[in-house]
Amino acid sequence: MGIHFDAENRLFHLQAKDTSYVMGIVRDGFLLHLYWGRKINEYRHSNRIQLLDRGFSGNPYKEDRAFSLDTLPQEYPQYGNTDYRKPAYQAQLENGSTVSDLRYISHAIVKGKPALEGLPATYVENEQEAETLEIVLEDNVSGLRVLLSYTVFEQFNVITRSVRFANKGSESLKLLRALSLCVDFHDADFDFLHLYGAHVKERHIERRPLRHGIQSIESSRGASSHQHNPFIALLRPGANETSGEVFAFNFVYSGNFLAQAEVDQFNNTRVTVGINPFDFSWKLEPGEEFQAPEAVMVYSPDGLGEMSRTFHELYRTRLTRGLHRDKERPVLVNNWEATYFDFNADKILDIASAGKELGIELFVLDDGWFEKRNDDKSSLGDWFVDREKLPEGLDNLAERVQALGLQFGLWFEPEMISVDSDLYRKHPDWCLHVPDRPRSESRNQLILDFSREEVCEEIIRQVSAILGTVPISYVKWDMNRHMTEIGSASLPADRQRETAHRYMLGLYKVMDAITSAFPEVLFESCSGGGGRFDPGILYYMPQTWTSDNTDAISRLKIQYGTSLVYPIISMGSHVSAVPNHQVHRITSMEMRGDVAMSGNLGYELDLTKLTDEEKETVKQQVARYKEIRSLIQFGDFYRLLSPFEGNDTAWLFTGRDKKEAIAFYFNVLAEPAAPLKFLKLNGIDVTRKYRLAGTDEVYGGDELAYVGLSIPAEAERDFHSHVWYFTEV
Repeated sequence: MGIHFDAENRLFHLQAKDTSYVMGIVRDGFLLHLYWGRKINEYRHSNRIQLLDRGFSGNPYKEDRAFSLDTLPQEYPQYGNTDYRKPAYQAQLENGSTVSDLRYISHAIVKGKPALEGLPATYVENEQEAETLEIVLEDNVSGLRVLLSYTVFEQFNVITRSVRFANKGSESLKLLRALSLCVDFHDADFDFLHLYGAHVKERHIERRPLRHGIQSIESSRGASSHQHNPFIALLRPGANETSGEVFAFNFVYSGNFLAQAEVDQFNNTRVTVGINPFDFSWKLEPGEEFQAPEAVMVYSPDGLGEMSRTFHELYRTRLTRGLHRDKERPVLVNNWEATYFDFNADKILDIASAGKELGIELFVLDDGWFEKRNDDKSSLGDWFVDREKLPEGLDNLAERVQALGLQFGLWFEPEMISVDSDLYRKHPDWCLHVPDRPRSESRNQLILDFSREEVCEEIIRQVSAILGTVPISYVKWDMNRHMTEIGSASLPADRQRETAHRYMLGLYKVMDAITSAFPEVLFESCSGGGGRFDPGILYYMPQTWTSDNTDAISRLKIQYGTSLVYPIISMGSHVSAVPNHQVHRITSMEMRGDVAMSGNLGYELDLTKLTDEEKETVKQQVARYKEIRSLIQFGDFYRLLSPFEGNDTAWLFTGRDKKEAIAFYFNVLAEPAAPLKFLKLNGIDVTRKYRLAGTDEVYGGDELAYVGLSIPAEAERDFHSHVWYFTEV
């Protein structure tokens, strides 16, 4: 590992675990991208850039028609001085012009990884884990100075990127575009992969060949969104789970983003990722700075599976933080689909008591516990206990749940406000809004203006008052609408387009304050389920409610797609009642349990209404999960069969030491005269022998990996699952 600068040839060579990244300075300070891929010992220009006179590609040097920024691979390009592709940044000067020209000034190489003030980011626990290169570029006309930051990790095929802008000039300027990374590939022989979806249909996989022009995903909804996750990957054609090159990009941010690939006329590919330029600007007065969020780049020479395991381990150990990072997560029951708003203390205690009998460890009280909250039309922003539903108070209920032997958890939606609330009546200007326009509602609610300090402080005060007086072990932090009428009453006209990003900075401040003040609480994020499942939120809250859709069959695709980037331990996954409340499908308790056990297991149904047979099944599921949850939550994950490619799905968990493994197989619909099927356990240690739990059967790892397991014929029924658990002999 290391960062090396060849002063004679003006080359930067970044080496992470098994990957190299090379840049070079040419002519009068132009910073070019030269290579990213499998690790090399030394770069000696074998892929030397050939300068040609290209028609309609302009020339910064009049005497050299072969030198054009339009034809060169750049590290952080601008627009307006001979490069016609989309730039990484754009600044507007006081004279109205948007042309700038950044040139290399200096650089520094430091041990470790500096933090990003006010923003989530990956981190190191000691400075020997990583090195960071900081390159300073400057436009000598405007005084705009840009710091490009690159961190390479010793134990990961990862390079992280961020950018800081500083106005060193004498006049103000306005950033119109401030992306966090750019990579100019020298060819376009790639497939473009991303995760798309909708509410209750999150993170479905789409892959297509890269084509000329721009292919992009984005959010302008004020959140990373259900519709597109801030992740893209370029794959070499033919790359799959186990082989082929993958270049992946993930944005550590929870708001509006853009991720795109542009193929130019010479078959070069430019990838850019960062804050969405749409409806964004940021004014920099002389002396002011702007820090763009971090982007994570992962290189895998061994397919999507290795890419995912790199993301998983990085995010599990060097993105999420706090006391719960390395702790097993409890099995919970949530009352939402059991009662919705219609409950009282006795009903809650009945469900909790039933949960205790089944081995459940945590009860979570969802929406409806605060004043006058009998439906979704009122009371958000008034975080005070409803004494009609809970006459003896929330603290009394929590203590009674604890007396049963369960931990107690609570739902909040701190970022929202109802028009029918005391807080709104007192502060109607505290929501996002613009003058003289209606305030559009979604789910009967508006969004608090977290760009304002006083709003953030009020929410910190209210939530802390509950957490400081009630014995709470878990918080579900929800967010159930996206932004409209994005404006702030506290910002001047020329800064209104800063509102969405200032909101995110405020949100991160609130989350940091509350999670730091209550480190013993396990926080789970939620946004209508998985609408804000991104690395930015994982920095503050180590797990996320994966989707409001709890149907086992729907969850196969949702959890499979989520696993491309995010660790299994970050996925909340629950067993719910049938017919399912979202898609009205009926599946067996066994199938629902096996899908939910492939994440952080929970239940979201009325346990008091289960039959004796169902109770026994749940009891067995909980007991089994407790035996294997360390393997599920901290092991390595291998995708075996894709729900996007066929009628069945399979995945495998192995311990980090490969001493145990558990394989899950799921069949969706039965097939008449079905062929016999075999499941090959990619990921098992082929040099060891394993015993199938509950039997005397012993198999070599090579046999399990290369020959495969016979899938029982009885597993080929509608909505059926089968599980194999192996331990080393």
